[in-house]
Amino acid sequence: MVLQAARGDEAAAAAALETLCRTYWYPLYCYVRRRGHAPCDAQDLTQEFFARMLAQDWVARADREKGRFRSFLLMAMSRFLANEWDRARTLKRGGSHPHQPLVPDTAETRYAQEPATRTTPEDAFEKQWALTLLDQVLEQLQQEYQVADQHALFAALKPTLAGSRETLPYAELGPRLGLSEGAIKVAVSRLRQRYRERLRAEIAQTVAGPEEVEEELRHLVRVLARG
Repeated sequence: MVLQAARGDEAAAAAALETLCRTYWYPLYCYVRRRGHAPCDAQDLTQEFFARMLAQDWVARADREKGRFRSFLLMAMSRFLANEWDRARTLKRGGSHPHQPLVPDTAETRYAQEPATRTTPEDAFEKQWALTLLDQVLEQLQQEYQVADQHALFAALKPTLAGSRETLPYAELGPRLGLSEGAIKVAVSRLRQRYRERLRAEIAQTVAGPEEVEEELRHLVRVLARG
């Protein structure tokens, strides 16, 4: 997304990068917390990291021929924590760079709901990245169905994206929606198709080229399978 926007103008590239930052800030917050930083420090560090990345245009100086935005962010944050922690912890909120509105007040609430596992900070980051991506896709699908005045249909069929026909029989869905079982089959098939399309499109925003989409998708599936 960022590289494509950069081919147009700097303002478009900056807006695209800010969109990605707003979307994927929580996986990095989770990573910082797993590195042992207290909640208030993790919030300051995450905010300062994004402020510096945007102000200093780190993405433009990155190797555009390799690496995904996911990998870039993790590597950049790791270096930031190693090289800038002593300096960053002395900064107060609202410091030298304008902070991005990343809704940090919700961060620790979300983090407190995470299972107490012994996963590495890197594994925690990747899991949250994958979950955030899926949440984005579901939100986009919901908006799509709302625009088409099919919110009720989406709400009823949404569980079919994760469950099987046996766990949610189509024959039971039909009467609730005033549709035949055949019509439900068609609606579920369309929903799943749009989900796959949206998922690949979202992944495409975070990789260097279309040839990397399938590989990134397989990687994220493996990440989620680890539980």
